[in-house]
Amino acid sequence: MAQRIITLILLLCSTSAFAGLFDAPGRSDFVPADQAFAFDFQQSQRDVNLTWQIKEGYYLYRQQIKLTPANATLAASALPPGTWHEDEFYGKSEIYRQRLTIPVTLSEAEQGATLTVTYQGCADAGFCYPPETKVVPLRTVLAVSNGESVPAHPALPSSGQPKFNPPLPVEKRPELATKPEQPARQEKSDAGENAPASLPFSALWALLIGIGIAFTPCVLPMYPLISGIVLGGKQRLSTGRALLLAFIYVQGMALTYTALGLVVAAAGLQFQAALQHPYVLIGLSAVFILLALSMFGLFTLQLPSSLQTRLTLMSNKRQGGSPGGVFAMGAIAGLICSPCTTAPLSAILLYIAQSGNLWLGGGTLYLYALGMGLPLILVTVFGNRLLPKSGPWMSHVKTAFGFVILALPVFLLERIVGEPWGLRLWSLLGVAFFSWAFITALGASRPWLRLVQIIMLGAALVSARPLQDWAFGEPVARQQSPLSFTRIGNVAELDQALAQAKGKPVMLDLYADWCVACKEFEKYTFSTTEVQQALKETVLLQIDVTKNSAEDVALLKHLKVLGLPTILFFNRQGEEQPAQRVTGFMDAATFSAHLHDWQP
Repeated sequence: MAQRIITLILLLCSTSAFAGLFDAPGRSDFVPADQAFAFDFQQSQRDVNLTWQIKEGYYLYRQQIKLTPANATLAASALPPGTWHEDEFYGKSEIYRQRLTIPVTLSEAEQGATLTVTYQGCADAGFCYPPETKVVPLRTVLAVSNGESVPAHPALPSSGQPKFNPPLPVEKRPELATKPEQPARQEKSDAGENAPASLPFSALWALLIGIGIAFTPCVLPMYPLISGIVLGGKQRLSTGRALLLAFIYVQGMALTYTALGLVVAAAGLQFQAALQHPYVLIGLSAVFILLALSMFGLFTLQLPSSLQTRLTLMSNKRQGGSPGGVFAMGAIAGLICSPCTTAPLSAILLYIAQSGNLWLGGGTLYLYALGMGLPLILVTVFGNRLLPKSGPWMSHVKTAFGFVILALPVFLLERIVGEPWGLRLWSLLGVAFFSWAFITALGASRPWLRLVQIIMLGAALVSARPLQDWAFGEPVARQQSPLSFTRIGNVAELDQALAQAKGKPVMLDLYADWCVACKEFEKYTFSTTEVQQALKETVLLQIDVTKNSAEDVALLKHLKVLGLPTILFFNRQGEEQPAQRVTGFMDAATFSAHLHDWQP
């Protein structure tokens, strides 16, 4: 008996295995949107809870959630912050996984009022769903009378759900007004400290910049003098006492810079949307270029001499050698900008205003001040013997920081001109910097600098490659033109195109701008020679459902398409081959093998 049971189990397992082995390759492993994102709602008087149970391996885009009331008014509402997700084409976006709850409070709801909820999500395996729309019927809610207030949102359960951002009016929140057909991308988060910096370097670079600024000709020679003032003219102090006074001076200077960073970040947060406008980005880029030119010595930027004199007198009135006096001296010194520090400080402040992040703003300026103060601490404790000798090299350090500042306008302009031109701008900057470094090193006599010259020359040649490709054309092997598709827009046009194929096989590609994997197909699969050769005798059709219009929805329903990317294949008689249907991304090798298996 036991032997029969074991045999039966083995037969069942074998049947399951063979069924999986001979499954049709076109069968989709992706579930319908309603199963991937199970939506539900519940209303209790004024409170409406919108919930999504998100299947493992799937996620919703925060920016794609849109609430549209009809015959109803919503109180101040906010979306919870999500987790950050990054892809090659749309950058960083906030997403939700597992479970999402959005409590909404009604100020008023008339008879027959509804709340239209639009959302969109994708699968980790490379499959995106069109925007989904649900209509929530609302029970009648009387308007709030004068003197009463709408109750606040109920607290979220503590089971891993993130805290809410400060509530904002629904009409002004970008999360609740974003068009569903836009790419799922979010440049900034409303959760200030949760938003990562989307700028070209982290705050830790500010520490290195501060150290570098300390070795410019306007700053380094001042350290012995400042050290003497900090010590109060006393030559014999214990090492611990000297270290403490120098550290306190640096902390006073850092406090001023940190406060300045917080103020600028707070101001930038208020104008975050305006700071992303192309005209503003161009204006900021022009300012950065002017700041860089000042580092190259074309002109001088500094505080008015009268203000500098007044601040210096205030600092001199403080008593050196005492912690309180030294701290005050450092705080005041933070306001005195020399010609070498004005441009870098201004560039960092504009960088902070772009981020609109308070933690980033304060931390960046603190690390910048700490970097400038480290050499001062060393001089105060160990004396001048640790300082390098002054010379022309300090001017070269200043010029090098001019190139660092020039990287910021390139980063900002890249958002406007696009990736190809952005790459050329980076190439131009790299050629300029490494060529300057090579020419500067030519006058050096030390043997080890010969190696530096070779490295700089090689780096300049490598940096020039994008400019060379642009000017003279890329190599033929890299110039694979994309597949040429014929666009169709509805079922009638599809039937007409199939009839006109004249006995040729047909491939139908369903595309949308919000589909990341569709762009991966274009860049990594359709651009290869092997795929193009395999499709040279095939009629190529494409449907763009980016707008998710009623016509698009009807077409997707007619073709029984769950999401994108989906590629359909038709034989020479115009009949679809369901077993050959492709859902989700395929690399060039896998897709080529799939095409060879398809024998129309």
